Amino acid sequence: MQVLIIEENPDLARIWSAHLKRQGMNVTHATSKIEAHTAVTERAFDVVVLDADIDGGRPIALADYISYRLPAARIIFVTSASFFSDGSIFALAANAHACVPTDSDPADIVSLVDHHARAARLQASLSGPSGPLDG
Repeated sequence: MQVLIIEENPDLARIWSAHLKRQGMNVTHATSKIEAHTAVTERAFDVVVLDADIDGGRPIALADYISYRLPAARIIFVTSASFFSDGSIFALAANAHACVPTDSDPADIVSLVDHHARAARLQASLSGPSGPLDG
């Protein structure tokens, strides 16, 4: 399973990455919108863990780009703010499948990623060869 973590805090990304790798997932980390844009342009991912607080809390344009480049990819937003606690992220980003606090237990993040990666792969297999099927 191919996972992209877009998180400005390298320590937090390292923790999530270590937990995901222990479950056999292939993880790429981007610390900025520019790095994320490049990663999504060059590779396919099943799941993207996206810091909703990136770039001062403006992740929607990046989520739209991910949806355009990788229609089967699912985004799990993580946030340290309560701004999206009303569920508005799901109306703003069509590919949003979860929104959890940044301080969630890493095991919970792994469970969410695993569930959504499997669902993304199933969706891709039903709609044709448009998703990442290696790893």
